[in-house]
Formats: sequence, structure tokens, C-alpha cells
Amino acid sequence: QVQLVESGGKAVQPGSSLRLSCTGAGFRLEGLAITWFRQLPGSQRETLVCINSRSDNNPWRDSVRDRFRVSRDDVMNTVYLQLNNLERGDTAIYHCATDWNGRCSPISQSHYHTEGQGTQVTVGA
Repeated sequence: QVQLVESGGKAVQPGSSLRLSCTGAGFRLEGLAITWFRQLPGSQRETLVCINSRSDNNPWRDSVRDRFRVSRDDVMNTVYLQLNNLERGDTAIYHCATDWNGRCSPISQSHYHTEGQGTQVTVGA
């Protein structure tokens, strides 16, 4: 069974940084566009960023563009989301996802073919 697995979330204070990881269990991420989205308290979804297979032209949500960074290491079969200067409003479950192609969808898309279970980030609890 193939699945995406996220890790790295935890409870932190405002202003802290975290690095989240997304790995492919049972398959390789190489060649796939990977999207990070978060589910806020109350279940609202926000797509944050997509990194395509060439790691270029990555669409971002404007509200996090200056604080978050995305990267991928295909040798390690992992995509990373670096969260900097965290704010209380960043509290959410962070998920990675893919539509099984190498191109990013518009940032307005909020549901994907395969989504991981997520990792919880709590700021200021």
C-alpha cells in the first residue's frame, strides 16, 4: 500500500521554527509534484505551497510565502517544509499530498488524489 507520511510537528512557542518532512512509503517521490496544505481548527483547508518535479515555479499562498520554505531531496525520498517565525495562527494539522503528476495545480485547489494523515503543529499552547 502506498502512502504519504508526514513528521516533524510538535508544540512550540511563537517565533519558533520547525522542519516538517513528507516521505513516500512504498513509492518514490521523484518526478511527482508534492503539495503541502494545512487543516486549521474548524477544518478549513489552506493549500500552502507546491513543489514540482524540477523544484521550480512553485506556487505559494501569499500569507506564508515570506516565512515558509519548501525543498525536496529525491535521494532521501523526502519533501521538506521549513516553518519559520511561527505564529499562533499557524496552529494546524499539516499534510502533504500528490495528484501523481509532475506539475503543480493552482494554489486554489484544496483536495488531492493522495493525502497523508498529517502532523500536528501547535503554536503557543
